[in-house]
Amino acid sequence: MMDTTRPLADRMRPRHIDDFAGQDHLLGPERPLRQALEAGKAHSMVLWGPPGTGKTTLAQMLASLVDAEFLSLSAIMSGVKDIRDAAATGRANREAGRQTVLFVDEVHRFNKSQQDAFLPIIEDGTLVFIGATTENPSFELNNALLSRARVYVLRALEPEAIGRLVDRAMADAVSGLGDRGLVLADEARTALCQLADGDARTALNLLELASDLADSSGEIGLARIQEAAAGGRARFDNRGDAFYDLMSALHKSVRGSAPDGALYWFARMLDGGCDPLYIARRVVRMASEDIGNADPRALQIALDAWQAQERLGSPEGELALAQAITYLASVPKSNAVYMAYNQAIADARKQGSLEVPVHLRNAPTELMKSLGYGHAYRYAHNEPEGYAAGEQYLPDALIDRRYYQPTDRGLEARIAARLARLAEADAKARRG
Repeated sequence: MMDTTRPLADRMRPRHIDDFAGQDHLLGPERPLRQALEAGKAHSMVLWGPPGTGKTTLAQMLASLVDAEFLSLSAIMSGVKDIRDAAATGRANREAGRQTVLFVDEVHRFNKSQQDAFLPIIEDGTLVFIGATTENPSFELNNALLSRARVYVLRALEPEAIGRLVDRAMADAVSGLGDRGLVLADEARTALCQLADGDARTALNLLELASDLADSSGEIGLARIQEAAAGGRARFDNRGDAFYDLMSALHKSVRGSAPDGALYWFARMLDGGCDPLYIARRVVRMASEDIGNADPRALQIALDAWQAQERLGSPEGELALAQAITYLASVPKSNAVYMAYNQAIADARKQGSLEVPVHLRNAPTELMKSLGYGHAYRYAHNEPEGYAAGEQYLPDALIDRRYYQPTDRGLEARIAARLARLAEADAKARRG
């Protein structure tokens, strides 16, 4: 008899590799992970991917295929004592000739000392360690732990894979909904696959809720799916990889002069619950980093949009941000200021406290003047065309350094032409 107290998503966990939804890059024919599973060979691993992509299911399947005891810990609720208890179980099983698989959900939530507790029991084979994380292991897990476990990346499920999972749940009379005489309308199925946003668990949870709302005919229509999904929100985490991936896509769309792409990623971030003021700060950064002096108006427009968001809030302020984003994405680009700044900072840190040339020093007292401070300084406004040709403004060790190299785009092309003329005047003055 089916256990109706268990959620549909739990009841429908696949028991065979061929029933696993998506992840063909890991579990397709001839793929190393599939071959290892089918050969009954278990090794320690980290499963990295968004929620609902099958990390827990894959760990359970591996334990079953190698006939190992499956232990599960949640990093949110467990500590070093629980790891020690699991190790004791693993040692007892090893003496009995059986393997133990320890699955650790949200492993990135363990601190360094907790992660270190896994090292000896992985090293000596006491346990086969499987960690699951939604965060980038490179940033969240110790290098020592990563060196002892292979990382597999699970991907968000495509709508087609979600659709196959939904169809299986509708047809399965033992674990699914197949014994209830329900019919899922085509448009409802399409909407469900989209609303799941790559998350198999979300898809099955929505389907189960919608099935309880089905009308007397047993049909699950579009309205029931929408009702079940009310209040849902796209996959997003203000501290996780999805957040930074979306921000990266927005920034790179602006840099690539793609206003449509920039607007889409901006909308995705808002829809996911991102603070518009955070986006506003990043837009100001884009204005200086990627447009710079090719169009100095970009910085002012970005600042105006930030101020509009602060004063008006949503949704009026978000429209101002959209205006700024499309402007930044549409105008000529230059990273000359960004590159020049980075090079100047690098020299300032590397070269130490280089002396300020005497003629550039401040001389507010007679003593300083007697020491030559400010002597022979040429006041540029008194020079022809307001430029002191041949004057030195860098320390002696950096006299030939050139940081700012304007591009030939936008206003910066005119800046480049002027600086080239001034450079010629410098060269002529120094030749005498």
